[in-house]
Amino acid sequence: MQNTKDLVLVALFTAMIIVLGLIPPVPVPWVPVPVTLQTFGVMLAGLILGPWRGGLVVLTYVLIAMIGIPVLPGGRAGLAVLAGPTGGFLLGMIPGAVVTGFLAGRPKTNSSAGGQQGWSAAAPQVFRCWIASVVGGMLVVYAAGIPWLGIVTGMGLTKAAWAIAVFIPGDLLKALIAGIVAQRVRRLALV
Repeated sequence: MQNTKDLVLVALFTAMIIVLGLIPPVPVPWVPVPVTLQTFGVMLAGLILGPWRGGLVVLTYVLIAMIGIPVLPGGRAGLAVLAGPTGGFLLGMIPGAVVTGFLAGRPKTNSSAGGQQGWSAAAPQVFRCWIASVVGGMLVVYAAGIPWLGIVTGMGLTKAAWAIAVFIPGDLLKALIAGIVAQRVRRLALV
């Protein structure tokens, strides 16, 4: 932490992920991993705060859950969660936020227009944020979660990957919304 602003931003985004995680999860019948909004928060943290503060946000969130405070979807908490089918996804969110922030890079502002941009100027930044969210918030998280799911449930890697395919359309939509929101916040240089 460099200053009070960093501390406040990390605390604020950790609280945001906690709130998103407390929204009731939607169970999927054939896979023991529910649909949640946690990854949306992970994407936003990486996009808006950058790799290191974003990673610290998710690390803080995971540590809060591991010490027993029920901040995970369904009010779960504790070290036993890591032994379950969602443990890999939870741990994968930490590097996911870092990669998302790294790939998003620093925001570009249009100083000649007083920071105001039309859609044509903003679209490449939204696209960059979307790609960063897909790679970090989805692929990195899936890369940690799918093997873990396959091992814990005994379904194997291939079957676990096919089971998770149901999440791809929703996660792509989360990545797009995160890209749009982050581009607007980044453009204002609020962080």
